[in-house]
Amino acid sequence: MFKPTQILFRRLRRLALTTKQVNGGYYKGNRTGSMGRHTKHGGYIIEWDKVRTYVVPSGLRDFQLTPFVTRTMKPTRGRFQGLSKGPLSAERYLERWKVENGED
Repeated sequence: MFKPTQILFRRLRRLALTTKQVNGGYYKGNRTGSMGRHTKHGGYIIEWDKVRTYVVPSGLRDFQLTPFVTRTMKPTRGRFQGLSKGPLSAERYLERWKVENGED
């Protein structure tokens, strides 16, 4: 059987462990943690003491630092606000056709 050279083998050891490199029973997961437990009948019971809750600190409205999002953002193209059918609106189509082609 072929084996990688020692230099390549060193690089392989530094990579993250995958499920294909170990025996059965290894589950990598995504670091979220459990919020409950499975029942023997196939259900799931949420344990509310494990559920994460985030509390907004008091005085956040008067906080001096600002987020990385601008407050003066121009409207995004492709948004059809004020129209009931959005981009499929017949009124919008006729309005644009008149602008581009002139009125008959």
